[in-house]
Amino acid sequence: MSKVLRTWQTVSRQTILQHNKFLTVESHTVRLPDGRLISDWPWIVAPDAAIVVAVTEDGQFLCFRQTKYAVEGTTLAPVGGMLEPGEAPDAAARRELREEMGYEASEWVNLGSYVLDPNRGVATMHLFLALNARRVAEPDSDDLEDQELLLLSRDEIERALQVGAFKVVAWAAAVALALNHFNAATGRMEHG
Repeated sequence: MSKVLRTWQTVSRQTILQHNKFLTVESHTVRLPDGRLISDWPWIVAPDAAIVVAVTEDGQFLCFRQTKYAVEGTTLAPVGGMLEPGEAPDAAARRELREEMGYEASEWVNLGSYVLDPNRGVATMHLFLALNARRVAEPDSDDLEDQELLLLSRDEIERALQVGAFKVVAWAAAVALALNHFNAATGRMEHG
């Protein structure tokens, strides 16, 4: 028989920093399952995001080689971005693929939604696999980073993942889950 696990309860919350639409910091008072109170639990609010691993009609994986402020050097990255207020995650995924890469896809697989920090909140990442992607427009990106669009074979993206070329955990997770989807669909087993 499984033990019933009790959850934490939010007793109160106070905004201590409203920096902009991208960052709010709160201090929560929480009640632990054993009844103890913690009066200064830090909580971070940032917009949720959609991340898309896109694969073209001929089986090439689309990704960016880019810079990010908090990442040393360059990193590989799938396409993605923050949800607009009231926007559904799948709609954001389709919008980001078209805006950032100029592609649309005919088949979509939901790879799940994951909280970035289980004790501090931050944001939820909604991960998707876009299949049979085809170029329909020029990218119309408003990204601040320099980036280069790459087309990688399945072997190349697997190697990139294995060597840590995706330097952001949400991006590495999206690529790993997409590859896992392909492996399950084809019966292919990975050998390490």
